[in-house]
Amino acid sequence: MKKLVLAAVLAIGSAFYTNMNAQQISENALGLRVGDNDGLGTEVSYQRAIGGGNNRLEFDLGWRDANNYEAIKLVGLYQWLWNIEGGFNWYVGAGAGLGNYDDKIGHDTDGLFALIAGDIGIEYNFDFPLLLSLDFRPEITFSDYKNSKDFGPDIALGIRYQF
Repeated sequence: MKKLVLAAVLAIGSAFYTNMNAQQISENALGLRVGDNDGLGTEVSYQRAIGGGNNRLEFDLGWRDANNYEAIKLVGLYQWLWNIEGGFNWYVGAGAGLGNYDDKIGHDTDGLFALIAGDIGIEYNFDFPLLLSLDFRPEITFSDYKNSKDFGPDIALGIRYQF
């Protein structure tokens, strides 16, 4: 009988501990993602929790301004999140996007591009509805633009309002 009571206490304690350490993410987050991928740029960023767990979709609509081109792009990512401790989470993701570029050096070669992307980052959830993140998003682009790079390491700081 003592073993059964001890096992029940351990099971309840374990469930309580797991529940206390599980970081629930916000249903929605909206804000900005400011970074550099061969040109300073800003993205309007929207995150939506899915699956009832710590997974989410992220959609970013942004623009880049570099020496050779200007671009606008839309990227969608699926992200998996894990709690570190005390409001800190880390995440990884994968996705794809489309965009349009405008040549600034006189070749008059404007056009579309596609990209695939990975994502890894860290974020902090404040006690009030603010989320700060820092992430690295390697992107592989596909386009006919002569001066484009096929690979771009996109590093950005995100600030989002959670609701």
